[in-house]
Amino acid sequence: MCSNKYLIVLAGPTASGKTEVAIKIAGYFQTEIISADSRQFYREMNIGTAKPSEEELAKAHHHFINSLSIHDNYTVGDFEKETQNLLIQHFKKHKIVVMAGGSGLFIKAVCEGLDKFPVVPQKIRNAINDLFKKEGIEALQKELKKLDPKYFQKVDQHNPMRLIRALEVCWASGKPFSSFMKGKKENRFYKILYINLELDREVLYDRINQRVDRMIETGLENEARELFPFKDLTPLQTVGYQELFDYFDQKITLEQAIELIKRNSRRYAKRQMTWLRRDAHWKAFSPSQIQEILKYITEKMQE
Repeated sequence: MCSNKYLIVLAGPTASGKTEVAIKIAGYFQTEIISADSRQFYREMNIGTAKPSEEELAKAHHHFINSLSIHDNYTVGDFEKETQNLLIQHFKKHKIVVMAGGSGLFIKAVCEGLDKFPVVPQKIRNAINDLFKKEGIEALQKELKKLDPKYFQKVDQHNPMRLIRALEVCWASGKPFSSFMKGKKENRFYKILYINLELDREVLYDRINQRVDRMIETGLENEARELFPFKDLTPLQTVGYQELFDYFDQKITLEQAIELIKRNSRRYAKRQMTWLRRDAHWKAFSPSQIQEILKYITEKMQE
């Protein structure tokens, strides 16, 4: 491990202020930001993913934002490989690189590596996606609970992308998805500092509700309507779009869709907080404690 190179991993639940804090850290240390928010990779998804504004992007160079189309086939394995290659290049000129986002699987892949899974034939991918389209997420939950009850208890059961990926491996291999999860961490050539932004739950939930209101005011409904013809694509199986797709399908009213976006965003934030608190290596700060965060990073680098 190289003792003088540091990846600062900044995580936290949705609406906790990661973008603002990441930009301040990057500015202080004169470095760049790697986005680990998998929804912000996609050019077509802007308002509903709360991407940094043009002004914010101008303050610090961000990697992976707007790097893909929703029509691209991109995996967490692709992200892990691209990020490692990027870090090799950036650590030649920077002592620190910041990685910020709330996508736990993508963060874990970069920091710890990925387990090796079997290749999944396209016909199996198609069959599982057809199951989801025809019978909904409940069918995925039922199938995974039957094939891999161990992983079913751990997975985010309301995230169709996670369920689909696990079922692909189960169907392709005839073995439980969890049997391929060895948990062995890869050795990295840099040190990692883990920072978790925490807020009082009521404050966070209020911020989430206000953010959704701003999204609606700035045109989320129109953005979702433009994406509606592609609603079955994997990147669009996410909060903020699925609820409006149900509205367009006349299953619910617009008011109900907005309330569901708020509720589902709060539930997503709760799952993110649970994941972050599970591992002791995360150092918690309030997003307002920027000076304390900078001091913590500086002191760790001097140890």
